[in-house]
Amino acid sequence: MIRSSIFVASAVSILAAFAVSGAAAAAAPGAVAAAVANPLRPPADIQRDAARLPAETLAFAGVKPGDRIGELLPGGGYFTRLFSLVVGPRGHVYAWVPERPANAPADMPDFAARVKAIAAEKAYANVSVLVQPSGKLSFPARLDLVWTSQNYHDFHNIRDLDIGALNRQIFAALKPGGIYLVLDHAAAPGSGARDTSTLHRIDPEAVKSEVIAAGFVLAGSSDLLRRPADTHELKVFDPSIRGNTDQFILKFRKPTAMQ
Repeated sequence: MIRSSIFVASAVSILAAFAVSGAAAAAAPGAVAAAVANPLRPPADIQRDAARLPAETLAFAGVKPGDRIGELLPGGGYFTRLFSLVVGPRGHVYAWVPERPANAPADMPDFAARVKAIAAEKAYANVSVLVQPSGKLSFPARLDLVWTSQNYHDFHNIRDLDIGALNRQIFAALKPGGIYLVLDHAAAPGSGARDTSTLHRIDPEAVKSEVIAAGFVLAGSSDLLRRPADTHELKVFDPSIRGNTDQFILKFRKPTAMQ
């Protein structure tokens, strides 16, 4: 009886997530809506849609068929799958992962393993995994979009990584007019990069300053994932707030030659 109740509760949760995803996708551009509603997506991803709002977020970024996207630190591939489905066979997704340090502990996980498994699936044949030194980004083609979600702050935690140089490499990788989208956990106003290694948060104003210094212009910001109840005092992994942190979305553009 208990097992039956748990099964029913899980099924209801998944169906509710499908309903939320479907409603949001209906208001998004066609290719984005189709990607969010695609049955290929794992149920675990779909359950996260209510909190991550992928249809609205991808629409804000301007992701479209034929795009070439550089995704930095793709994690479990939540957005990787969506990008692949949206850009289609005319586009490509380059999932960038820093290579394992030579002095890494033996139990350090392989951060590329999960996204490599996605790239190996026939349905995601337009995904390539690039494992490169942490301070060097190199893509086989000029990009329409560079995307990093919930991990820009981590760049500050990589030893000897020059964040200014990294942002300049991203600038060089983009086509004129290309977009650099940064989505991350918000830290307290005025805190700069103070909390990147402790709370895993960063002040959005610090991100603006760093990215604009590389030559980008701020093209827009979104409050889609802002959570006023978040006091910015807890680590993002704290059970009381995990999955519901206050997050900012900043959209930067590489100026065209005419600008």
